[in-house]
Amino acid sequence: MELAYYSDYAVRLVNSEEPGRGKDVLTTVEAVRDLFGDNASAARRATDADVTRFRSVRARLRGVFEAADVGDETLAVDLLNSLLLEFPVSPQISGHDTRDDDGRPLWHMHLADHPSNATAGYAAIASMGLAFHLTEYGVDRLGLCEAAPCRNAYLDTSTNRSRRYCSDRCATRANVAAYRARKREEAERSAKTGRTADSPQPTTPNTDRNTPRTR
Repeated sequence: MELAYYSDYAVRLVNSEEPGRGKDVLTTVEAVRDLFGDNASAARRATDADVTRFRSVRARLRGVFEAADVGDETLAVDLLNSLLLEFPVSPQISGHDTRDDDGRPLWHMHLADHPSNATAGYAAIASMGLAFHLTEYGVDRLGLCEAAPCRNAYLDTSTNRSRRYCSDRCATRANVAAYRARKREEAERSAKTGRTADSPQPTTPNTDRNTPRTR
């Protein structure tokens, strides 16, 4: 099963909007068609009515990532199950590619949708792909970028479950921000230490004059 390929449909749709930056590219039917990538035949089914429908599905998919991001596994699964019930698919064996050695079909599992419109087809594949990813790798592998204000969705496929950002760009930006924050803290501590050193210090009485010498 091409898990990464199908689950990427969900990530692609969720990240068509960046709420923290007030950006939303999903405003035209052309933008809807772009989400299908190489699936030109499915993209051609899209109409202007799918713009609103896609936005609705996007909000529900983002809800899955948000629940997973805060550790609410039950809510994430419930939200995803509701999408699976509403947008079902049928698994089929496909062999559109061939083996290099003997030319025989390269059989693999394919998710066949039976959509009434472009949104239903896309939502079915995105939800099933995300469901496979969740059950295979765990709910904690669904994340939202920690580089504020990004909050783009991502799927953590790292070996040690260490991913925190949606891209190298966001990771670099977050690291630079953290470095600058540390430098500011160090500068503030140095400034405070300097003021303490310059302030009058308590003096110790000189007792040499008052203490009689002993012979």
